[in-house]
Amino acid sequence: MPENPAKIGSFRCGRGEPLLIIAGPCVIEDRVIEGEEVTLTIGRRLAEIAAGLPIRLVFKGSFDKANRTGVESYRGPGLERGLAVLGRVKESTGLPVTPDIHEPRQADAAAEVCDLLQIPAFLARQTDLLTAAARTGRPVHVKKGQFMSPESMKHVIGKLEAAGCRDILLCERGTFFGYGQLVNDMTSIPRMQALGTPVVFDATHSVQQPGGLGSATGGNRRMVEPLARAAVAIGADGLFFETHPDPDHALSDGPNMVPLDQVGAMLERLVTIRQTVEKLT
Repeated sequence: MPENPAKIGSFRCGRGEPLLIIAGPCVIEDRVIEGEEVTLTIGRRLAEIAAGLPIRLVFKGSFDKANRTGVESYRGPGLERGLAVLGRVKESTGLPVTPDIHEPRQADAAAEVCDLLQIPAFLARQTDLLTAAARTGRPVHVKKGQFMSPESMKHVIGKLEAAGCRDILLCERGTFFGYGQLVNDMTSIPRMQALGTPVVFDATHSVQQPGGLGSATGGNRRMVEPLARAAVAIGADGLFFETHPDPDHALSDGPNMVPLDQVGAMLERLVTIRQTVEKLT
């Protein structure tokens, strides 16, 4: 069986542990605004927020979004430059950091810098990718495919364990409902927890509208907090958010990202729900 709680650097996520937050921009932006890299600005603000709340926060940023809708869409700075940015965020803030990886060859390089490796939902069944991530010795966070049942994630766990990984997190991020729409079955959270792993709820990708903007994915950020509240209430071990100082001008996934200046107050409300749930259990 996988470890529960799972270890992420000095953090632990799972039974009896503080709420884990995985947050950051959809894609690493190494452009400079007002004298500072956008990604570093986000990391520093998230570190300040986390310092004032009973949470554990891992900074997330993707160096390459290989599954963008259109060929013209911005994918990110690439492996080398992206990992350099994540390294600066880690050094500057003290936060653990995590990226997506899309190919087995990216695993070792990412593991040299990052504390947690994340497998995108579309790639949750890719055995070679899971095996490469597991063999790095880093904990692995796998998003449940939009086409998969909670129970089918036991095979993901089996692949990771077979390659030596014990610190495994699973993630609920919505299920396809026809074309261009996702729905959230909150029973997925306890059903995946029953597999023996902590479970994270991805509140921002859950409000995506795939292909909703034609050549790009749409979304409805107004529904992020209501869904996150439901996930905390049912007992999720962690939450995943994407955030940006100016989501409407972000280079990826702007419609479903939470404005950075709203994250602190939102997390305060979610922590209150978490504390209430803990008193009742």
